[in-house]
Amino acid sequence: MSTPTAYPSSRLLTARLGEFVGDVREAVDRGLAPDVTAYLVGERLAPHLGAADLLTPGQREGDPDRYRQHVLHAEPDGSFSIVALVWLPGQRTAIHDHVSWCVTGVHEGEEHERRYRLVPDGPGSRLIAVEDVVNPRGAVCGFAPPGDIHRVWNACGTKAISIHVYGADIARLGSSVRRVYDLPTADEVDGLSTADEAHGLSTADEAHGLWTADGQ
Repeated sequence: MSTPTAYPSSRLLTARLGEFVGDVREAVDRGLAPDVTAYLVGERLAPHLGAADLLTPGQREGDPDRYRQHVLHAEPDGSFSIVALVWLPGQRTAIHDHVSWCVTGVHEGEEHERRYRLVPDGPGSRLIAVEDVVNPRGAVCGFAPPGDIHRVWNACGTKAISIHVYGADIARLGSSVRRVYDLPTADEVDGLSTADEAHGLSTADEAHGLWTADGQ
């Protein structure tokens, strides 16, 4: 999947990122339902997206072989983590779902996403494409298991960076991925191609968005 980086000490956080960590802590400490927590965290993330002082130069670095994960913060009690994912053109995830609720916001560039629904198919299962989404800079969305299967990729010609907040200790787990899917796929929504090659993909992916806010 991604190339991870080690969890940095707090002294490597920018002032803006440190402020955001405090905002996330306040929202998570309320102990609300996962979807409500994700919504509150998304509200706090949106004002920081696109700000030049959010990340250090090192936290903006990509990897020529695969998208790169920078762990920006892991709460000591394991209740949440914040990571930056850096995507060079053409880089993508596998089909996957998540270990916890998550919130994503596009900090730079543009990310494409395909969301799917898992359905029974005789003795097995298959994925039905339900939505294609293009997330520009400033776009924020939230998810919570179950029904959070998707694939994300950078289809633009420049670097893309997104900020992800997870309700789990990603520094310890190494990834937010609960399961990677390798199943037959089909399309249900008008405008979705039955062949993923139309999107430069080898397979497809699913997710159910709790909410989505478009960037300005």
